[in-house]
Amino acid sequence: MADTFCRDCNKQTEVVFDHAAGDTICSECGLVLEAHSIDETSEWRTFANESNDNDPVRVGGPYNPLLTDGGLSTVISKPNGSSGEFLNSSLGKWQGRGANPDRNLIQAFKSIAIMSDRLGLVTTIKDRANEIYKKVEDQKPLKGRNLDAILAACLYIACRQENKPRTVKEICSVANNATKKEIGRAKEFIVKLLEGEMGQSVEMGAIHAADYMRRFCSNLGMTNQEVKAAQEVVLKSEELDIRRSPISIAAAVIHIITQLSNDKKGLKDISVATRVAEGTIKNSYKDLHPHLSKIIPSWFAKEEDIKHLPNP
Repeated sequence: MADTFCRDCNKQTEVVFDHAAGDTICSECGLVLEAHSIDETSEWRTFANESNDNDPVRVGGPYNPLLTDGGLSTVISKPNGSSGEFLNSSLGKWQGRGANPDRNLIQAFKSIAIMSDRLGLVTTIKDRANEIYKKVEDQKPLKGRNLDAILAACLYIACRQENKPRTVKEICSVANNATKKEIGRAKEFIVKLLEGEMGQSVEMGAIHAADYMRRFCSNLGMTNQEVKAAQEVVLKSEELDIRRSPISIAAAVIHIITQLSNDKKGLKDISVATRVAEGTIKNSYKDLHPHLSKIIPSWFAKEEDIKHLPNP
């Protein structure tokens, strides 16, 4: 039951939903406020052999415009508790013989979904990666190429385009049988293919150290004050001529902030959380050290504390 305004009672009253008829009825006077409404919730059916088996099964998946039939096809599966002879039945045999033109595409989309879930990515990034892969597959056969690297590269490009970048090492950690070097080559192949042969510009937003800061700090369990200070330092460091990768600068800034806080983090912990080598963090810290008094906010650390930071 829910509350709504009844024009007959002329007040806010509780209503009852009759899902069978699609009516919304006032509980006070019985007036049908809305008739033949469409139930937009998920449709469930039970196809069980036993009457007391009430496990619901979703009927069909959502429409997918990237597939030939929109993904609205029928699949004859093996029922629970049946013998293997079912697969040899006429229905199962014809179902298996039927050629699905989107079989490889569906499998690729599943792989992208698994990688996205492991990285905690939103649906928009996953859908963008699916679109990129669809364009690549339609344009050029991928036979002989590392499919895992292609899928990982599509996800990497999608993250960049949605302004939620992930490092190549992070993508590599969830990719099956694809190295960092292979993903980099696959990314170049995709960009060249889409821009050269299809005439489409592949716009990927510039990477900034601030894009990684909150996620890295969260992995290390840093406080809100430390995260805020780290973000300010990163923004000020962009004005300096520091020729380091944004990921390395982000790791070095975290190292600096944690050294100024009560909960100090070791280089090893920072290296694990950011996937940046300890030596790279030290070199980036060395480049930032002469400018610490300018980039570290005064509300977070005093001048004397900054001077007591170890020399690189």
